[in-house]
Amino acid sequence: MLINEVEHIVGLSKKAIRYYEELGLLHPKRKKENDYRIYGDEEIKKLKFLKFLRELDVPIRDLKLLEENKLSLKECIKERMLKIEEQEKNYAKVKKMCLEIITNENLENLDSYSISMNQLNKEGFTMRNLKTKKRKKIIGAILSSFVFEIFFFFLIGILSYLKFWIILEMPFVVYLFLLFLFSIFILSIVWNCIQRVKEILGGEEDEASKY
Repeated sequence: MLINEVEHIVGLSKKAIRYYEELGLLHPKRKKENDYRIYGDEEIKKLKFLKFLRELDVPIRDLKLLEENKLSLKECIKERMLKIEEQEKNYAKVKKMCLEIITNENLENLDSYSISMNQLNKEGFTMRNLKTKKRKKIIGAILSSFVFEIFFFFLIGILSYLKFWIILEMPFVVYLFLLFLFSIFILSIVWNCIQRVKEILGGEEDEASKY
């Protein structure tokens, strides 16, 4: 099957699938006649496995070590459990701070709490909702696409005004060709925006910078 089918079956974006290929974690076969990637049951199973581990927040570097047989699955999961236990301890610290604030009904120890939270943040722990970042990126992608679409619609409006109101001496065929050309630009902007949103929701766009 082709990558479009795999995308729907596994629930990963094309960019994520190709990213795993670039890292050497996936090795699909290729058609001789057109060099298209062909994914079989083995590749589907591997992608589901990779997706599961990523949902457990297993880092990319560990996935590569697993692929190279430098790390066993048992060791990988044990390491993840240690991380979970560490997170539980951090949540317990934050919970304790919240209980103290509720009990004392004041913020006399605000400086102490701030120092503790800053230390936790330096260690990679955060209470912030990362979905907010995704929402901002999606809004940004839509707004930028909207601006470009308005520009091309403006050009179409100007062209039509000159053609039918100012009686611009332009062959009708040329007018239709320009309309078709602008329409292609608009559709491509919409398509790129949709793909960008899918990549953001897919969660694999920042892999290179994270790990």
